[in-house]
Amino acid sequence: MGEMKHLVMAKFKEGVAVEEIIKEMEKMVSEVDLVLSFEWGEDVQSPEMLRQGFTHAFLMTFRSQEEFASFVVHPQHVDFSTTFTAAIDNVILLDFPTVAVKPKVDIKPVVVDTADATAVEAPPPPAATETEPPPAAQAAALAEEAPSQPVA
Repeated sequence: MGEMKHLVMAKFKEGVAVEEIIKEMEKMVSEVDLVLSFEWGEDVQSPEMLRQGFTHAFLMTFRSQEEFASFVVHPQHVDFSTTFTAAIDNVILLDFPTVAVKPKVDIKPVVVDTADATAVEAPPPPAATETEPPPAAQAAALAEEAPSQPVA
């Protein structure tokens, strides 16, 4: 089994300092090595009738279901959960193994020199697949297939 996701959608109580709760969560996940990755966001477009008061989503990724199970009982998670539970009016939790249909591709950021607007570092070209010969082999094959023509 592959990675495990932990999705939390929260509706915070009125008057709660949401920014402080998020800072505590960021601190907790950065200190607990079991968390492979952590992302969060605040809803900005969904109509109220569709989001039903939920304003924030938090997504954690774990290497396995076993590592997720260890996270659930980790002392820092247990302590934070007490704080989080006191701050929320409602919550939806989903814990699920992933099914990658279109895996995320890591793209190296391009660094631009603002002085002359030239790219300093470009992302590497995509790797050739087994079914596709490398560009040099493609060019050689095309040259062999092309009829010879006089040079003007």
